[in-house]
Amino acid sequence: MRRGWLVTGGTRGIGRAVVDHVAKAGGAVAVLARTPATEQYTSDDVLEIPTDVTEGASVAAALARAREHLGDIDVVVNCAGVHRGGRIADLDRARWDEVVATNLTGAYEVCHAAVPHLGDGAAVVNVGAVVGFRGFPGDSAYAAAKAGLAGLTRSLAVELAPAGVRVNLVVPGFVDTAMTAGVSAAARRRIVAAIPAGRTGTAEEIADVVVAVAGASYMTGAVVPVDGGLMATFGGTG
Repeated sequence: MRRGWLVTGGTRGIGRAVVDHVAKAGGAVAVLARTPATEQYTSDDVLEIPTDVTEGASVAAALARAREHLGDIDVVVNCAGVHRGGRIADLDRARWDEVVATNLTGAYEVCHAAVPHLGDGAAVVNVGAVVGFRGFPGDSAYAAAKAGLAGLTRSLAVELAPAGVRVNLVVPGFVDTAMTAGVSAAARRRIVAAIPAGRTGTAEEIADVVVAVAGASYMTGAVVPVDGGLMATFGGTG
């Protein structure tokens, strides 16, 4: 049966890999993103909707269009994100607000608008990050937002369980995407050296897990690392 997916940040990186995975499997997808896709989608059943997930009115309008395209919404994937680094003394409020608004408040806005339309058996998959559980210098804004996303996931999992809606968090490690392309060669070597698998991940590998988690009928409130073993080296998700 055709399933309806709503994916934020689905025009690039992990979000785009999720869209491609779902489209190839015959699902219908509504993509909510500020930045247009640079490559054509492989299915005509993908609708791209320009959306600012930090703005409630923009999300509400996008949800209305998404429901017209999808009918029922079976899965929501919150993958929209932005990274702005900087040690705390140099991190200005504007960058902090941008990161928290996109990575955390954006997920709230989408869930706030979408949850009333989710039925029994629906799923929400939030995409976190290892830095939400492990401290890295210069990553306070991104880490705080992703840690907040973990708390939002767990609370919603308990809140929505009586309605049959599952909410889980997939936690990528270091993945080769446009967001990580600016990491220096020296920093990349240090990161890879700390990963037990000995390599970085791909967006497609993360997408595989997002899709699997969305279909896991007895999983809710879970934190699922997909990081080559990185979190196992310091005690996991706590």
